[in-house]
Amino acid sequence: MAETSFDLIVVGGGPGGYVAAIRAGQLGMKAAVVEREHLGGICLNWGCIPTKVLLRSSELFHLLPRLEEFGISVTGIKFDLAKIVARSRKIADLHSKGVAALLKKNKVAHIDGHGALAGPGKVKVTKDGKDVGILSAKHIILATGARARTLPGLEPDGKLVWTYKEAMVPATLPKSLLVIGSGAIGVEFASFYRSLGANVTVVEVLDRVLPVEDADISALAQKAFQKQGMKVLTGAAVKSLKKGANSVTATVEQGGKSQEIAAERVILAVGIVGNVEKIGLEGTKVKVEKTHVVVDEWLRTGEAGVYAIGDLVGPPWLAHKASHEGVICVEKIAGLPDVHPLDVTKIPGCTYCEPQVASIGLTEAAAKAKGHEVRVGKFPYLGNAKATVLGDREGLVKTVFDAKTGELLGAHMIGAEVTELIQGFSIARTLESTEAELMHTVFPHPTLSETVHEAVLAAYGRALHY
Repeated sequence: MAETSFDLIVVGGGPGGYVAAIRAGQLGMKAAVVEREHLGGICLNWGCIPTKVLLRSSELFHLLPRLEEFGISVTGIKFDLAKIVARSRKIADLHSKGVAALLKKNKVAHIDGHGALAGPGKVKVTKDGKDVGILSAKHIILATGARARTLPGLEPDGKLVWTYKEAMVPATLPKSLLVIGSGAIGVEFASFYRSLGANVTVVEVLDRVLPVEDADISALAQKAFQKQGMKVLTGAAVKSLKKGANSVTATVEQGGKSQEIAAERVILAVGIVGNVEKIGLEGTKVKVEKTHVVVDEWLRTGEAGVYAIGDLVGPPWLAHKASHEGVICVEKIAGLPDVHPLDVTKIPGCTYCEPQVASIGLTEAAAKAKGHEVRVGKFPYLGNAKATVLGDREGLVKTVFDAKTGELLGAHMIGAEVTELIQGFSIARTLESTEAELMHTVFPHPTLSETVHEAVLAAYGRALHY
């Protein structure tokens, strides 16, 4: 290492870490990123990006049999799983190299190795068990991310029981698949494998799939999954897994009854745990609760000069949340005026299953629980001309407003391209828009975005097309 002294050191090069370092570089700080594996972190290499590549392939394969509806005849439809996986890995690698270029452009040092706190203002770097050196900086940001949670008796082995990593690089398509957990990761993989022809069973311990979503959206998602041929078990728990030569038999309890489900492979998708081990927290004032580092509104830990962002800290555990935290943290360190703490109710969440799901803010139930008197608007895709043009008429946009003030409390969507449409509500929440501004906004026709307008109008009994 030519340089060992910096203004800011970031431990972890994921979407929170590298963005924080780039922002520091833009502000004239001498910054460094210590990354032990791949720039871009889990998101770019094993999460957000490669999974969406896989899902794009399965989406196209799912749509091809419907081409007759559009007057197009196609025969001999098939897929090449190896090529699908190879494209996913190629794109992940391309964007990881893009992060390296961005760091270089912003004069951020990239140090290859494992970083850990080594006393006040110090970071020790090791590689393959060997010491690389000691770095020093007044400010240190921990952005070490998280990993898949495991459950006792259900531990992944990489062969029959997979985490997201094995699920992204299958050598062959399993004929049957059991997915434990129906959050975003679980249902995305369920969609991918079901669209390619696998028999998929999803087991969720809570009473509905996608349990963090609004109840109306969850219900429509489950209906869509079942229509596609998925078997969905809610209020159910996998008690044990019995492994065979090339299959697994799960004992599942639901409603006081037990049943056995056999599948060639199992995907464990039951959440994450923070990477708090081996990063030098011992002997510091950094506090850890439930595997995640505790921070204040400015991402400061209990240890002076040490900060934490991204999946290492509190929910929601999303890449764009991590990036935003990185920017807030660095700008506060730099003393910029008008830096605002992150409001998690203004962070959109997207799930790229089939159909897509997206949301922001409070669900109807959460808004009522907080004491709001609400006005709710619902507009179905079947009332939208562009949805009919696309041949995707199954969907819903739901809005939740405060009945007294007109504040947009939340928005919840399911259907084609809702992961793109949600940004409209994100802007509205950031601008503290009320129903008045949204009603007066002119939306282009014919577009799916008109469902956003109509869902706002519907909350006030003014929907025009349904």
